[in-house]
Amino acid sequence: MQKTLLIFNPMADRGRSGQQASDLRAMVDEMGGADWQGTEYPAHATEIAAQAALQGYQTIVALGGDGTVHEIVNGLMKIEAAHRPRLGIVPMGSGNDFAGGAGIQMNQQEAMRRVFTGTPKPVDVARIQDGTGRTEYFDNTLGIGFDAAINIRSRSIQSLQGFMMYLTATLLTIARDFAAPHMKVTYDGGTLDEPLMMITVGNGPREGGGFLTTPESKMDDGLLDFVYIRPVSKVRMLQLVPKVMNGTHVKEKEVKIAQTTKLVVDADRALPIHADGELFAPYEADVRHVEITLVPGAIQVIV
Repeated sequence: MQKTLLIFNPMADRGRSGQQASDLRAMVDEMGGADWQGTEYPAHATEIAAQAALQGYQTIVALGGDGTVHEIVNGLMKIEAAHRPRLGIVPMGSGNDFAGGAGIQMNQQEAMRRVFTGTPKPVDVARIQDGTGRTEYFDNTLGIGFDAAINIRSRSIQSLQGFMMYLTATLLTIARDFAAPHMKVTYDGGTLDEPLMMITVGNGPREGGGFLTTPESKMDDGLLDFVYIRPVSKVRMLQLVPKVMNGTHVKEKEVKIAQTTKLVVDADRALPIHADGELFAPYEADVRHVEITLVPGAIQVIV
């Protein structure tokens, strides 16, 4: 019998996930049982996952949203690959973008059933490192510039969640003047050296509760897709928003997409950056240099 730990964030989905987790306990007992642990503070799931791996757990399950998955993945990546536990996911957040991209069932009972009966598949992750050597992993998407400014704006919106929260934050960010940083970007296929509104690096296809920012990205192909947008007017940005919702923005002349295994980005000013929707670098961190590197097949996700 696999030794399994279920990690749940009682505050995910505006506090509803705690009750949702409790509702699944009887099913877990019927499936053979598991240990449970709730998170109490930011990055706690990272600590729990790493410690659980050292204690011999073979499967660690995220009961929560993209933030919980992000923390657990960072905990798993502290463990050498040969001893790294498998990752199960029961979606309980407002976005669940990684779960959607990985093929996880959105029905919570079915997702929990798959934790015990499903098949693990290798999934890529990626690592970001800034100029000070600070490192973090992301499993789904990473946003630089305008994309991250939207993420920062969304944190002040309390009345909405999920897709509508990010859509509102997008419109509010467009309404303000966003000065495109001059970036030098080196990747497998070449170099960019120009002002860019944003770069979104996708291991998975969607973010923000359903925006198909890197629509063709696959989590197991050994490649990162990245989209970059050159400076455009506010009106043009508004025209692009509905296209990002269905992934057709990549056909527009201002939008370019490429694939790589590594990016190096240098900018003339502070870059806001999010990793899986978690703020990696606010403006005040003054991050101007980052390196992003793919780690192929890094985790085994049960589907």
